Amino acid sequence: MVVIQYFENRALVTSKLVRSIPSVEEDIKLKGRKGKVVSVQEIHENLYHIHIVFEKVVKNQPLLKDTKKKRR
Repeated sequence: MVVIQYFENRALVTSKLVRSIPSVEEDIKLKGRKGKVVSVQEIHENLYHIHIVFEKVVKNQPLLKDTKKKRR
């Protein structure tokens, strides 16, 4: 078992205790967000730092407000 600390832009996202270490360019899902592993660094024999890049989330813009007068 190894401890993996996930980083995005030098900010710690989360830490996990896992059995297998993800490889570079592997797709990964953390906290409901899809991302890709950029680099893997071994700090100690059981501690790894993994740098990831999350996909950009595109938010849909609500439709423009209808300004027409409505008949009653």
